[in-house]
Amino acid sequence: MTADADIEETSLDETIVERVAAVLEDAERAIRPIEVDPYRARLFETFVTAEGAGFLADDAEFDLKADGLCRRLGERWGLADASRESAEKQQKLAPEHVAKMRLLWSLLRMWMEWTYAWERWPEFHES
Repeated sequence: MTADADIEETSLDETIVERVAAVLEDAERAIRPIEVDPYRARLFETFVTAEGAGFLADDAEFDLKADGLCRRLGERWGLADASRESAEKQQKLAPEHVAKMRLLWSLLRMWMEWTYAWERWPEFHES
C-alpha cells in the first residue's frame, strides 16, 4: 500500500466519523430521536459506506464497528474524562454528557443491528 493510499483511507475513516457526529448533533439540536428519518437514513448511508470501505471487518485497520465508532465519538466529546471526573467528585454527570451518552447508546444499538442483518443477508437470499 502506498503512502497516498494510507492518507486516502485515513481521510475516509475520519470523514465517516465526522458524518456520523454531524447527524447525531443535528438530531440533538432538533430534539429528535436518531431512529427516525432523516437521521436514520443518513446514518444508514454512512454505515453502508463504512462497510464498503472494509471498516466493519474484524481485522480492519480503522475500526468502525459499533464499539469502535462509539469509542471514537466518546473520545471526541470527552465522555471518558467527564465520567471519570463525575465519579471522582461523586457528582451526577452533566446533562450535556448524559445526552451524548444516550445518543451513543442509540447509535451503538442501531449500528450493531445493521451489522448483524448485513452479515446474515446472503444466508437468506441465496438462489
